[in-house]
Amino acid sequence: MTQIRAVIFDLDGTLIDHVGSATKALEGWLPELGAALTQELRAAWFVAEEKHFPAWRAREITFAEQRRRRLRDFLPLIDSPVGIDAELDDVFARYLSHYEAAWTCFDDAQETLEEISRLPIKTAVLTNGTDEQQHAKLRKVGLTGRFSHVFTAESLGAAKPDLSTYRSVCEALNVEVHRALHVGDVYALDVTAPREAGLQAVYLDRDDAGPLDEPARIRSLRELPALLRSR
Repeated sequence: MTQIRAVIFDLDGTLIDHVGSATKALEGWLPELGAALTQELRAAWFVAEEKHFPAWRAREITFAEQRRRRLRDFLPLIDSPVGIDAELDDVFARYLSHYEAAWTCFDDAQETLEEISRLPIKTAVLTNGTDEQQHAKLRKVGLTGRFSHVFTAESLGAAKPDLSTYRSVCEALNVEVHRALHVGDVYALDVTAPREAGLQAVYLDRDDAGPLDEPARIRSLRELPALLRSR
């Protein structure tokens, strides 16, 4: 690994526990709709998210529309009516209030960022999300001010895995691409694509999802500072 001058972090699933936060939100929101959370409904919620979020990421639909499409898939599963767009927006807003209240960072995030702050290394966030929501998450969990820059798909005009996103971040940080390290939990977006763009990458595999033969693989962010110091 070439000496690193910048570490670029993914946000959801890497620093912030999106799945845990969304699960807590479902626990609070579903009873308002006359339903109770089950493993099947939890899985269905994330299936709908994975199905429709990429269309927003590809700039094919608005952020609000990807939310509506998720509800159109999900609400029939709990025998809840699927209304017009404005009604769906209201329903999602009720979920969102629970989701925002549940935002939390992983317990290894703060201490890892504190350790890295003592090294001659810049840090940034690159996240597929909107400016407003992603900055709000950072404020809520106390991570605002930890990074040189925060880059979103909205601010860049493109989303991971578009190779231009990684290169644009390096340019903004004034760091050569081969001296930047991307860290994240989604292999295609956070490892494969950054490497294709010329960056180095470390796979954060909290759940042993694999590929297990990936040489630059860590189970916790706590492993990252030692990795950086060894280079």
